[in-house]
Amino acid sequence: MSDVGHVDLAIRNGSVITASSRSETDIAIRGETIVQLGGDFTAQREIDASGMLVMPGGIDMHVHLTPAVSERGEMRWADDFASGTRAAAAGGITTVGNITTPKPRQTVPAMLAEVSAAAAEMAYVDFALHPVVLDPGELTADALATMVEQGHTSLKIFMVLSNFDGRARDYLDLMRRSAELGMISLIHCEDGCIISHLTERLVAAGKTTAPHYPASRPIYSEEVAVTRAIGFAEAADVPIYVVHLSSQAALEACHRARARGIEVYVETRPLYLYLTDERFAEPDAAKYIGQPPLRTQRDVDALWNGLWAGDIQTFCTDHAPWSLSDKLDPAADLTNLRPGVADLDTLLPMLFSAGVGAGHISPHRFVEVTSTNAARLFGLFPRKGTIAVGSDADITIWDPNLTRPVDSSRTQTNADYSPYEGWTVTGWPVMTISRGRVVYDHGEIVGDQGWGRLARRGTSQML
Repeated sequence: MSDVGHVDLAIRNGSVITASSRSETDIAIRGETIVQLGGDFTAQREIDASGMLVMPGGIDMHVHLTPAVSERGEMRWADDFASGTRAAAAGGITTVGNITTPKPRQTVPAMLAEVSAAAAEMAYVDFALHPVVLDPGELTADALATMVEQGHTSLKIFMVLSNFDGRARDYLDLMRRSAELGMISLIHCEDGCIISHLTERLVAAGKTTAPHYPASRPIYSEEVAVTRAIGFAEAADVPIYVVHLSSQAALEACHRARARGIEVYVETRPLYLYLTDERFAEPDAAKYIGQPPLRTQRDVDALWNGLWAGDIQTFCTDHAPWSLSDKLDPAADLTNLRPGVADLDTLLPMLFSAGVGAGHISPHRFVEVTSTNAARLFGLFPRKGTIAVGSDADITIWDPNLTRPVDSSRTQTNADYSPYEGWTVTGWPVMTISRGRVVYDHGEIVGDQGWGRLARRGTSQML
């Protein structure tokens, strides 16, 4: 390659790590794009990354930054696209994928247009939208084609919804029709019938507090839903993406499916790598509530092995932030405990520390599960998810030796607590670059609200 001459930004002297390579090379950025690796060039701004790791920006394709409309009403999170993408930037994440729910009587295309416009005014880093399907009959062939044309190539399906069983054939048909256009279905795999039955029994017995939560959503309620989703994928010959998988049994079902050629992809999240159901014996058990619940140490071990072995393809937050007072609301019971925690600030540092630092996964595997695989699955690769000539300059510079505790007073999320408060973490991003612009620099947000834009996506790529 010929030298590009003068560029806008140079990153020099760092160790550049991708999913498949490590090199000591300089990076030249012009505008929003990487234009040269190595060679001679000058730059308007130089960043010295000596002693640092230079990796692709994280891609977290599972966040909640807009209100969720559930069967029990609307859930408003502590973060919106402004505070949530600040947290993403601070955590080394340069693209987020938001689970986006239509308002009552709002169509999916109208919702996508509204949220895209609003998010573009607020976001500090790029974003994608996953529309939640509440009525599978609404999405006609024309509506799906328009979505794909506009760069929305995914759907979110909740098997836990009370209407799922009655509309299962419609959901299956939708999965098939959307896949023919190159789309992928994200599926929340918990069985609504089982959960409803168990919850009613627990409430009748007066067992309505947080310590009883795992009994309302046991491992088999996840396993049976995952198995059914795999059956849907096999029947329709479509790819599926199982979100926030939590258990060994469900992971083994996915492994068996992939072994016989079914295109099943697995995501897990931090709660299930670092915490176990023993937390539900603590006085503040409600702050650990998630869907699914925390599992056993055996499940934690299986998920770590799955990350190492490749049975888990992505690691995302399912960032669903609350204030601590909301999480610990004494009026909440088994039917309306607040699910989810904030994780955008800490997703990548904690995995780097506990995974790469502890020798459980390689730096290349870290990049795969936090960036490259998501870019491929969600139609963004090679524009995002790697460091290569022609790719967006979405880059994070890491200090692998920086050690500090998780401290909610220093995070960017509006959530005022972390379930990992005080945990010691080694390896933090010190600079985050979004499309060639520095948006986070040594503890400070330096980007601009509205810099982030809709990441228009192509079709899903098989891994």
